[in-house]
This record gives sequence, C-alpha cells and structure tokens, in this order.
Amino acid sequence: MAKLISMPTTPNFTRSSFSLFRAIGQTASPFTGKQQTQEYDAVYWTADVTLPAMNRTQAKEWQSFLLQLKGTTNHFKFADPDALTNTGTFNTTHLIGENRVANTNVALTVTNANTFTAGASTFANAIVGDFIHVTGLANEENNGTHKITTKTSATVVVVDSTLTNVSSTNSCKVQMNVKGATGLNLITSGSYTGTIKKGDYLGVLGAASVTADPVQLVMVVEDAVVTDASPDQFSVQTEPKLRSTLASGHYVLFQAPKGKFRLQANTVDWTADRASLYGMSFSVVEVV
Repeated sequence: MAKLISMPTTPNFTRSSFSLFRAIGQTASPFTGKQQTQEYDAVYWTADVTLPAMNRTQAKEWQSFLLQLKGTTNHFKFADPDALTNTGTFNTTHLIGENRVANTNVALTVTNANTFTAGASTFANAIVGDFIHVTGLANEENNGTHKITTKTSATVVVVDSTLTNVSSTNSCKVQMNVKGATGLNLITSGSYTGTIKKGDYLGVLGAASVTADPVQLVMVVEDAVVTDASPDQFSVQTEPKLRSTLASGHYVLFQAPKGKFRLQANTVDWTADRASLYGMSFSVVEVV
C-alpha cells in the first residue's frame, strides 16, 4: 500500500517547470475541415524541478526522501514551487465545501438562451454568483458548469453562458462541487474575511481536516466572489475540472495548498563534484 512521505522543505528549488496535462480527443472532417473535440477525464499537473548545489548534510535529506518514495510507489505533498504563497488575503487556513444545489432527477427547460427553469424548487438555496453543474440535456453547450447571474425564483435562474433553447427534458441533474465542475461553492469556517485572487492555488482535501490527504490541486482563474455573508460564502471559478465530487463539509485549503504527487520514473540519481557539492533534478506527476 502506498505511503505518504514527507518532502524536505529546504532548500527550495532553483528551477521548476510546472505543466497541466489534459486528454483531448480531436477529429476533423476530410471534406469540410470542421473540427470536433472531446475532453476526457485524464487531467493532472506535472513538474520538472532542480535543486541548488548542496553539501552532503543537505543532500542526504533529499537522498533519503527520494529513496523512501521507492520509485513511483509512494506519494508526497507538492505544489508549484514558484507559487507557494497565494496573492489573495483570505485570513484563515481553509474554506469548506457547501453543496447548496443538489437535484439528481429534475425536468429542465432552457429559454432566452440563458435561463434554466426547473420542474421543482431546485434553486431554493442558490445564491447569485454560485456555480451550478448541469448534465442530462441533449445540447452540449447546455451541460457543464454555469455561473448564476440572476435568481428569479426557486425554480428559475439566469446564467452567464449562451445556451440553446430546449423544451422540458426529464431526468436532468443540477448539482454543485461535483466531478466535472469548473467552479467551487464554499463557505468560511467562521467570521473570516479577505480575497481569493486569480492565479491562487486551492487544495481540495478528502475530509473535514486541514491535515487530510490532498485530492486535487486546482487554480483560481477568476477573482472569487463573496456571494453572501454570515458566514461568508465564496464562489470560485477553477481549473482544471474536478476529478471527483467535493463532499459538503470537506475542506479546501487556502494557505500553503498542495496536491498529492509521485515520481514519474522508478530511477533516482544525483551528481557530485570534487568539492562534494551535490546536484539533483527529478520529475513528478499528480496522483490521479
């Protein structure tokens, strides 16, 4: 069974290359050239990192860490080395997932190219600025994540997307914080204030604890909106899409967020010169 190994905290890397991989299928008509794309579930961060020259006292900590990983077997917590501190001013460690909309069997109608009408009080607890994730409609543009711009009633909301009008369609799902979503709906853990800014990372955790194992590392791609108060409720547009559902009550780390990573290769190595200065580089990939 894989173990979580603690990574040394010093020295920091002198060079890093941080990347996001997406599995996208693409086809093109040989007659018209028209292209179609399909995004699949595989989406994850990768990185190549280089440590500074170290004496043996420093190097042995990293050697021990790399050997304990046993190649690709074990895991460790890791983040973008050039963005370890967020630029937002939110003044506590974490936020909490809150699924204010969760209807898994509802009839939906689309009108005015931006309005959802539900056959039940699906949006009773929704707030302007919230992100809803819709599935079950025939038109691709109607499914996916949409931001609520106007709440007309418990059954009607206007969203920021351009939709295709459709008549009432049964067995649709309207949810929040679910697999495939590109927006998080959160609350604070008390009377905390501050901002969450574009480019900040968030760490989705697997339980209601700041020490819980990371589930996914995501980036905020639009300044967060405080949608209500007491406690503050945040709606945050994020990328990449969630690989699994964030349960209500589970934590999302704001301070020093990390993902769960493993080595990309089963071989580890290092160099040393005549002055016993060691050099190390390695490549990592997020655990999916």
